[in-house]
Amino acid sequence: MSEFQRSQRVNQKKKGRKKRIFMWIFVPLLIVALGGAAYANFLLKKAESVVNKSYKPVKTVSKRTTQVNPDLDNISILLIGVDESKIRAKQYGEAVRSDALLVATFNKKEKSVKLLSIPRDSYVYIPGKNKKDKITHAHAFGGPKMTIETVQELLDIPIDYYVKINFYAFMDVVDALDGIDVDVPYALSEQDSEDRPNAINLKPGFQTLNGEEALALARTRHHDTDVMRGMRQQEIIKALMKKALSIQSFSKHTDIIKAVGDNMQTNMSFTDMKSLIDYGLTGSGLNIDTLNLNGEDAYINKIYYYKLDEKSLEETKSILKTHLGTNRGSTDLSQTDSNTDETTTNAGADSTSNNN
Repeated sequence: MSEFQRSQRVNQKKKGRKKRIFMWIFVPLLIVALGGAAYANFLLKKAESVVNKSYKPVKTVSKRTTQVNPDLDNISILLIGVDESKIRAKQYGEAVRSDALLVATFNKKEKSVKLLSIPRDSYVYIPGKNKKDKITHAHAFGGPKMTIETVQELLDIPIDYYVKINFYAFMDVVDALDGIDVDVPYALSEQDSEDRPNAINLKPGFQTLNGEEALALARTRHHDTDVMRGMRQQEIIKALMKKALSIQSFSKHTDIIKAVGDNMQTNMSFTDMKSLIDYGLTGSGLNIDTLNLNGEDAYINKIYYYKLDEKSLEETKSILKTHLGTNRGSTDLSQTDSNTDETTTNAGADSTSNNN
């Protein structure tokens, strides 16, 4: 790698020190919240209220020929985490980039979930723009609609539902649980959720972290590799699940539901979401298998991208298709009205590309 490329890579990492919304936390928390709600009617009503407020359908080109029934069928959910801080909301409005993308597939018979993380800088074809670009820009160009269609193009699977959430939800959920207990592997200094540099300082060791501190630990990338960062994030998920499932946290499910609902947008109805409850109530517990896409650093026109490994991509596509059951038949494209309306963001957000 040339000195220029090394310099570009360093600059890219600095720019990449943004809040990462670990959307893969959302599904387990939702199951926990709704599972707990199943035992108390008032919690169900609370959950229904916040979900109804978050309901925002989009019209997309789907790979399904018929509408799925989550009570009977295997389904997929695209989890979109956006860096929607107060500062960026003023600058870009809804035309913000996605900071995290995760595809969750649910197999009804196995009661299992597969979670695939898609790197934000992945160099992919964006159908709505008819060009290749970073997948993070799809949301800036066209909101959830363009993001859904880009992921479908990349993975060749139907995306049945989407859930868009910002990083405030992650922090609020942790705080609603009165913090989570994790092992901090090393001392770190990170910016907080409002971009104040070195606002969060942690010492190594097992300790209880609040929302801001947990976010800082999950996003930091100063001292280890992306693989190790992923392992760190998995430990945070386990800590969240352990705390949320503990007896002392049952009374906090209302706060968890509210924390998620206040920062969420989705085309899933409350009835759709309730179909996920039985995934978390199996005797062996929730079976989650995490997947990742291999790739390598690449510079195209002096801009950094993450170039996906084709073999890894094909293997991942096969796994997801098998899990969904779509490999046994055709998934011809058809226009699917994800209930009624179409939601897109201002395509003028192309200017965000100037920040790579």
